[in-house]
Amino acid sequence: MSVRLYVGNLPKEPIERDALAAMFAEAGDQVSTKVIKDRKTGKCRGFAFVTVPTDEVADEFIEKYNGQSFMDSSLKIEKALPRSKGKTKEDQAATEGTTSPTTASPKRKTTKRGGKKPSNKTTQQSDSIQPDPRWADELAKLKEMLAAANN
Repeated sequence: MSVRLYVGNLPKEPIERDALAAMFAEAGDQVSTKVIKDRKTGKCRGFAFVTVPTDEVADEFIEKYNGQSFMDSSLKIEKALPRSKGKTKEDQAATEGTTSPTTASPKRKTTKRGGKKPSNKTTQQSDSIQPDPRWADELAKLKEMLAAANN
């Protein structure tokens, strides 16, 4: 079974997969590399993933390359956390290597575009919300106008 490793502390500038793969050339062809890039800028988001074939190879890889210098940055390599359901791909990538299971926040439902779905629950506190005092007078006038128009 293959093991995914999180490679963090990469510089946030354009990095090609081949450049990072060259760093791990000694590990051989059994290693695949994926640099996570910003969609708009094409620059590295500061991390990548490396997949190795076994747990033993993963441990050796971490021992050998963790702390090594790459483009003036000291690499941070650890086993990636498993993917979570209900998150977008970007959210998964951003949290896989950085969040421990004990500190993870509860899952929230997201839409296909990654936004939060509106809650179906009604809140009792909606009546207690006060308007911005800078606009309170204008809001009161609008309410009066609406009430007069409805009567």
